[in-house]
Amino acid sequence: MSTTTELGDHGERIAVAYLTDVGLRVLDRNWRCREGELDIVARDGDALVFCEVKTRRGVGFGHPVEAVTHTKQRRLRTLAQRWLAAHDEHAPELRFDVVGVLVRPSRPALVTHLRAAFL
Repeated sequence: MSTTTELGDHGERIAVAYLTDVGLRVLDRNWRCREGELDIVARDGDALVFCEVKTRRGVGFGHPVEAVTHTKQRRLRTLAQRWLAAHDEHAPELRFDVVGVLVRPSRPALVTHLRAAFL
């Protein structure tokens, strides 16, 4: 993986595999609108989950999940509202998860899943 985009795509594939392995059903990936992009939208039982994926090669700039700042959280809330307006999905619970993927040379990636990471 030579580019940041390739690293991000790789991390999202790992995150999707992890989330489906733990029982979530992926509804949408890389959904875009004018305000930005949602990485993953999934169902977890009755909950509709908006999941942000952050991938890093190391922790020199912090753990991947630390990259989801308050500004990014605010944008994700807006994007979730846009996604809901564009889709016929209803859920009694909305949740925002963060998946951090740490890609390590010659070893499996380390996945950190923060359920309900923010409101």
